[in-house]
Parts: sequence; structure tokens; C-alpha cells
Amino acid sequence: MLYLLLAAALCGVDQLFKYWVVQTIPLDGYLELIPGFVGLTHIRNTGMAFSMLSEHTWILAAVSGAVALSLTALILRGKLSGWEKASLALVLGGAVGNLIDRACLGYVVDMINPEFVRFAVFNLADTFIDVGAVLFCVLYIVRTTREEREKKRRKEGEKGDGDTDGK
Repeated sequence: MLYLLLAAALCGVDQLFKYWVVQTIPLDGYLELIPGFVGLTHIRNTGMAFSMLSEHTWILAAVSGAVALSLTALILRGKLSGWEKASLALVLGGAVGNLIDRACLGYVVDMINPEFVRFAVFNLADTFIDVGAVLFCVLYIVRTTREEREKKRRKEGEKGDGDTDGK
């Protein structure tokens, strides 16, 4: 349950930041934060990354809903470590944050504009999704690698125990 609260808090932070941007920065307006590095640009994105599927917002909303339900089930029932669940809570919070935009507005509010990457404008939800997904993959690989090593050690130990009977 703690991880669902984390996801809800992250979703809330995302929605509050989007609200602030909409109230503060005019559409297509720009607010420089760190000169030459990052600013905020208020845009509406009906698609996903790089505006892909921009004519199919309803498909993206349906996929986001399905992902949110799947992640919730995995967090609640999955045999995962706390860190793995926390990383999935990041993804869940971001997915729901963008789902709320798509369902209520018909588009996602994007604003983070790294000046060193001219073609990318994204939002906090996207950041939560990306960081959570990468973190989960790393944690999963580390855990499964450890489990495989342990399984191999046990197997070698069983073989060694049978070979030491003095014959």
C-alpha cells in the first residue's frame, strides 16, 4: 500500500506542476530557468514521445489505463523487492499523471525544455516513467543475476557433497 501512496503522491506533484505551468506560462510561451541549459515551454502534446500517435489520444489513454492496472497488480501481488516496487511506483505515478491529462484534456501538458536537446519537451510524469523503468530494469537484472549465481552455487555444492564420500 505504501508504494501506491508513493505513486499517488508523484501523480499529484505532476498534476500540480502542470497546473502551475498552465496558469503561469502562456501556451507556447517560454520561461528560462538555467540559461543555456533548461527552461519551461508550455505545450500541448496529443501524442506520446516525439508526438507519435498524435491522432490517437484515446489509444494512448487506453494503454495508459491498462498499464496502470497492471502495475498496480504487480506492486500489490508481485514477488518484488521494496526497491523494485518503488521503481514501479514511479512508472505508475507518471502513467496515471499523463492518463489524467489525456482523459480530462485530450492532450498532455508538456513543459520541461532542455536547451541542449532541441527536439524534446516533456513533463514530470515522463521523467518518473523513464527513471522508474530504467531503475526497475537495473534492479531486476541485478536480482536475477544474484539468484542465478546462488542457484549455481547450490547446485555445485550438491554435486560436491555427493563426491566426497571417500570412494
